[in-house]
Amino acid sequence: MAYVYDFTQGNKDQKDLLGGKGANLAEMTNLGLPVPPGFTISTDACRAFLAAGTEPDGLEEEVDAQLRALEARMGRRLGDAADPLLVSVRSGAKFSMPGMMETVLNVGLNDESVVGLATRNGDERFATDSYRRLLQMFGSTVLGVDSEAFGDRLDELKAARGVASDAELTAEDLRGLVEDFKVIIREHTGADFPQDPREQLRRAIRSVFESWNTPRAALYRRQERIPDDLGTAVNVQAMVFGNRGETSGSGVCFTRDPATGEPGVYGDYLPNAQGEDVVAGIRNTIPLAELARLDRASYDSLLAIMEQLERHYLDMCDIEFTIEEGRLWMLQTRVGKRTAEAAVRIACEMVAEDYIDRDDALLRVSGHQLIALMFPRFAPDPDRHPVATGMNASPGAAVGRAVLDTETAVAWAERGEAVILVRKETNPDDLAGMLAAQGVLTSRGGKTSHAAVVARGMGRTCVCGAEAIEIDLVNRRFQVRGGPVVEEGDMISIDGTTGEVFLGAVPVSDPDVVRRLEGEEVDDPVAVSVARLLGHADGIRRLGVRANADTPEDARRARRFGAEGIGLCRTEHMFLGERRHLIERLIVADDEAERQEALEKLEPLQRQDFGEILEAMDGLPVTVRLIDPPLHEFLPDLTDLEVRVALEDERHEEDRRDHVLLEHVRRLHEHNPMLGLRGVRLGIVIPGLFHMQARAIASAMADRIEAGGDPRPEIMVPLVVHERELTLVRGELEKVIGEVSADRGLDLHIPIGTMIELPRAALLADRIAATADFFSFGTNDLTQTVWGFSRDDVEAAFLPAYRDRGVFPVSPFESIDVDGVGKLVEIGSRLGRETKPGLHVGVCGEHGGDPESIRFFAEAGIDYVSCSPFRVPVARWEAARAVLARD
Repeated sequence: MAYVYDFTQGNKDQKDLLGGKGANLAEMTNLGLPVPPGFTISTDACRAFLAAGTEPDGLEEEVDAQLRALEARMGRRLGDAADPLLVSVRSGAKFSMPGMMETVLNVGLNDESVVGLATRNGDERFATDSYRRLLQMFGSTVLGVDSEAFGDRLDELKAARGVASDAELTAEDLRGLVEDFKVIIREHTGADFPQDPREQLRRAIRSVFESWNTPRAALYRRQERIPDDLGTAVNVQAMVFGNRGETSGSGVCFTRDPATGEPGVYGDYLPNAQGEDVVAGIRNTIPLAELARLDRASYDSLLAIMEQLERHYLDMCDIEFTIEEGRLWMLQTRVGKRTAEAAVRIACEMVAEDYIDRDDALLRVSGHQLIALMFPRFAPDPDRHPVATGMNASPGAAVGRAVLDTETAVAWAERGEAVILVRKETNPDDLAGMLAAQGVLTSRGGKTSHAAVVARGMGRTCVCGAEAIEIDLVNRRFQVRGGPVVEEGDMISIDGTTGEVFLGAVPVSDPDVVRRLEGEEVDDPVAVSVARLLGHADGIRRLGVRANADTPEDARRARRFGAEGIGLCRTEHMFLGERRHLIERLIVADDEAERQEALEKLEPLQRQDFGEILEAMDGLPVTVRLIDPPLHEFLPDLTDLEVRVALEDERHEEDRRDHVLLEHVRRLHEHNPMLGLRGVRLGIVIPGLFHMQARAIASAMADRIEAGGDPRPEIMVPLVVHERELTLVRGELEKVIGEVSADRGLDLHIPIGTMIELPRAALLADRIAATADFFSFGTNDLTQTVWGFSRDDVEAAFLPAYRDRGVFPVSPFESIDVDGVGKLVEIGSRLGRETKPGLHVGVCGEHGGDPESIRFFAEAGIDYVSCSPFRVPVARWEAARAVLARD
């Protein structure tokens, strides 16, 4: 098995083997673009290393052979004392993980070769600057020295010299800094910086392999749902230098604006700098357009290459480049990360430009991005003024308490606080804080800095480079230059669309996308494009989309969002508020007459509820789930009631109603109520309860028919685990429906089905289907019972630890557990349809609105999903993408 490949040996379709960076470097090489030569160590080698803990047999020999070939091509030897070849060592996984793994530049420099580099180029400052960069990067990434040790010493030197930028330090300054950095390495590691260039290379490669399993990389993969077993490739490439003076520099650019999708010249450039300076955000960049003034020839060449790459990849490209003394070099390209707004605009404009078709456009915008477009925005207010403005790095509206480090962000978020992470610049170790925060604000960096790239990828609001903000970590606050002081914990608001920063909590409003989907006339081009693409999606998808709605308002909103009915109407929600006392009377009734009186008072209220919902969904199915939760949930808390009764006894009060109530609460109290008296069991044990609901549904249906409507109710019996349960309840329900039909002179047809939400029901679905008109999988309870988890308890207790330890990549309550719960859905559907071909099967758990789960349900042959009204457009969108991905 070969482990190492020259850039001339690959192409962009080999990301599994070469990683994204290596595959695209090979592709640019094949296109004849100016790419510094090099080679890629494959992901196979990384996986073998991670499995064995050491380099696989033959890898060292292959690297040596490729290095000799590179040396022959360049006419220089790695680390040669007179004329050294220097290389970069960079990670590059199949899926982009910006900043999460290691990079080491200038490998090959040592105390001797730095003199040769200075002599050959006639520039001691450049050579010494390159050496201090190697010491800093190698020390922190390979040797594990805290990066702040180097950063603090650099800041001290700049302060002592009275300069703002490291580019202003002299060669003599940098010589002293090199010696200081070597001392830092010796003090922190107990050993000197390695002078052998080949040892540097070997250890840098090993460090990149090991960085696949760093906590920040693992956290990023969990967030982005990237498999843990892919490994990373390693790219070894001849160095080109952007830090060789004012005719050199490095930059990052995009073929379209990654924040808005607008065509144009977008990117950041830093004169006299290496590429890591740009993405780290440690110096504020200048706009890419400024390059036209500094170096017109390189600027024109770059624009031509940008256009060539976009046409070749048929997508917006993210490009890293270096200019070395007026010569342009391409260091990386990839399909660029973008905001949700940009994704929609770019996809639709590329359709108009005949790059792609509308099917491709749908595939390029994920359901998660559509969700982001539906997030609230700040309400317009001409009297509102920002205290600072930065770059609009990732759009959205974020409101929270200012926190100044990752640890605080995580801790405060865990206690329920909304926070905004405020930093000078973020680094990969800030990922946990960025995930915990509602938004990110930095005082340094641009649209291509670490904070901007990662925030866009995660859908977090981000404002970068707000230079007026001066952060004081010692006193835990930041000062707005010429303005107020903001203490940690103060409320702030950031607008990632405009780059504005506000004091206090700014009110938010529905975005244009939501207003357009609800039928308002909105001119916003992104909102119009989303509506058009959703219409296209509806013509492709095979999966139906209904909504979970319990009120007429929810039903009407769901219909505006495109729901094709209600897949779950929870009737227990109708017994809250002022009606709660009627359920309480039903439970504590001393005799049948009292119970019947309570039922008679509840029935007209339920009838009105169902009538209003049927009216809102006229002509579409409405699946009404009969009351499901344990009845004790409608009674006072046992402990509170016992205390109240004890106090009444102490006061010798004569009113005994609380004592009677306590007896009933104790009788109904269960240690595990979710597996107790609920669902179908209530209908069998509590006389009249299901009768009342069925009569209310049937009567509401008759009312609507007589009013000229087209009501289509369905009755769903919850928590069935045995076919006899459904047979008993169905017989009683049909009797009630028949009575109402006879009374009203109408032929009322109401399908009766069941929820499949227990493993036994799924495994014996063929028996249950004999009595059911339809199935609806309740994946919330099915997940609880398959895993043996109580959702309300385990989310905080141990699910985070399970994710961290790799038991599962994402909570099974968030995205369907395909191997376990998903398998039961497939088995239950197949068995049910074996008994009753054409059996209608739906899903009404929270998974019905999760993009990944929707794709699974579409592939599993489910007829429809039901989700919250807000998620209906997402389900429509992802159902179409599932068809396109399969076809």
